[in-house]
Amino acid sequence: MNGNAAPQETTARWSDELRAHGRRVTKQRLAVLRTVDTAPHSVADDVAAGVRRELPDISLQSVYVILADLTETGLLRKIETPDSPARYETRVNDNHHHAICTECGRIEDVDCAVGHAPCLTPGNTHGMTIQIADVLYRGICTDCAAAAS
Repeated sequence: MNGNAAPQETTARWSDELRAHGRRVTKQRLAVLRTVDTAPHSVADDVAAGVRRELPDISLQSVYVILADLTETGLLRKIETPDSPARYETRVNDNHHHAICTECGRIEDVDCAVGHAPCLTPGNTHGMTIQIADVLYRGICTDCAAAAS
């Protein structure tokens, strides 16, 4: 999914996805999905602010409940980074990681170099079937590096 599709096309696609995952199509769920889709790596407060442009009366608690539900169903991915609240994105079911700037907090997607899950093979699985390896690259983005020079 991407934020470049026409609003009607995006709404239809998200409606189909919600139904496919056994969820009712509601204006609140659609607004959360559209907001996260157009602003990936958003924290819940930012998602709520975006949703409130469309649904001014929605509570922060409702946004949290919807984010949790959509994450559980697999429509959203929750990203937990150090020193930051959880972030959400609609890019799911592909094998990608994240790079975060330690200065400004900017997050970028990093495709897996191997291309299949998991990208990394552990030395000892302890009997588990490993499905995904989460990698978080930490560094300084070009904007922050330029500002420091």
